[in-house]
Amino acid sequence: VREGEMSESWTQTNGVADSVVATLAQAGYARVEPAILQPASVFLDLAGEDIRTRLFLVAETGGAELCLRPEYTIPVVRDYLASPQAGREAAFSYCGKVFRQRPGRDGEFVQAGAESFGRADAGAADAEIFALTLEALESAGLPAADLRVGDAGLVSAFLDALKLPAPQLRRLRRGLMRGETTARIFEAAETPNGVDHSGVLAALEGVDRKGARALVEDLLSIAGIRAVGGRSAGEIAERFLEQSAARARPPMPQETRALIDRFLAVKGDPDSVCAELRGLAREANVDLDAALDAFDQRTGFLAARGVDVSAIDCAAAFHRNLDYYTGFVFEARDPARPDAQPVAGGGRYDGLLKTLGASDDIPAVGVSIWIERLDARQG
Repeated sequence: VREGEMSESWTQTNGVADSVVATLAQAGYARVEPAILQPASVFLDLAGEDIRTRLFLVAETGGAELCLRPEYTIPVVRDYLASPQAGREAAFSYCGKVFRQRPGRDGEFVQAGAESFGRADAGAADAEIFALTLEALESAGLPAADLRVGDAGLVSAFLDALKLPAPQLRRLRRGLMRGETTARIFEAAETPNGVDHSGVLAALEGVDRKGARALVEDLLSIAGIRAVGGRSAGEIAERFLEQSAARARPPMPQETRALIDRFLAVKGDPDSVCAELRGLAREANVDLDAALDAFDQRTGFLAARGVDVSAIDCAAAFHRNLDYYTGFVFEARDPARPDAQPVAGGGRYDGLLKTLGASDDIPAVGVSIWIERLDARQG
């Protein structure tokens, strides 16, 4: 990872950015600046739908597809994995331009943030990033943000404990990550928008999953299709396979759907949410002790860092619009502009580094801070 370098394209020098940068550096997060040009395939495969649909794509002379950096986490991870520090504890910060298509608005804007890699004490690392975010926001003139948190790992543990069929489990996870309701996820219609896919679905029946996915991806590749509606070729293939499997399996029992809805409806401060989920788990004979113990431990670390836990809005259904989160997730908003987009957001993404080439999962947690949203509130 290149430390201390500044992109020539970044000329933002306002006080908001300077304050955030100084706060992150003082906390020991070394400044880095990944390359602006990045391989597009990484973001098409791993970034959330909100980012995939807004990439600025460019073609390399050899035919490889590149994109302008749409966010910092994946580029910082790639540089870390290519460095001698890979696999060891490391903490980095950044501040520079990212690029996303935004109709009617400037497609380049300034993002700051921090990433922490390799720490085995996940709860303490989560609390550190969260508290650091609050310090950075306060330094930028936002001393009391509205805070919302969730836990993608807790949701996954709950769904795993239900022992759902694999296709239903994948569909649920993906749908919840996109903010869909369970009614939408499990709606009866298998041919959305009236499109008849019966020919493709019939061809996939009885084919082993690996071969079926390869067939669909090959067909999309032949047609020159990399992504449709923000979905990658792999996701499109998975959707066809799920529809094929759905033709032969019974629907999810109503009592299971009702239990999932009850779980997702739980909200309040972190302590009350944890207590309610423990009660629900006991009632449903679902073992969530390990996940809820980790949840409680993180809450304790937050309180130890001076965070007012009772002021945090915690919701079991809370998610963020990036596909790689595996644990703690959070957002901060300006209370004077409650309907505006968050000024900061982040979370834990332990599985991303292995997906990007590490031999094993490497613990990781980070935050992104949108300088223009903080700057706008001062205008």
